[in-house]
Amino acid sequence: MARVTRGFKARRRRNRILKRAKGFFGSRSKMFKRAAVAVIHAHLDSYVGRRLRKRDMRKLWITRINAAARINGLSYSKIVGGLKGAGVSLNRKMLSDIAIEDPAGFAAIAAIARGK
Repeated sequence: MARVTRGFKARRRRNRILKRAKGFFGSRSKMFKRAAVAVIHAHLDSYVGRRLRKRDMRKLWITRINAAARINGLSYSKIVGGLKGAGVSLNRKMLSDIAIEDPAGFAAIAAIARGK
């Protein structure tokens, strides 16, 4: 009696998993059962990673704003509080970009936050 290898659908399902596991280390990219587990874990990690990236970017923006603010004689909290008090609505991403691309423009923003 010959072994039954199932059909096209089963092969397509296996190949779909193995394709997603391409580049994984060792048997995690070669053996279907191990690849299937690895792909599930990779998807869970990527879900978490998309949320962590948002936190990391916000931290980076705050660090950049703080560095630029200190060059202009202010702290991060003073510049953000001053802008809020002056009614200037710039988000952290934009402030960070201005700090990097246009230091003179950021100095003007710092002056507004300072109240001058």
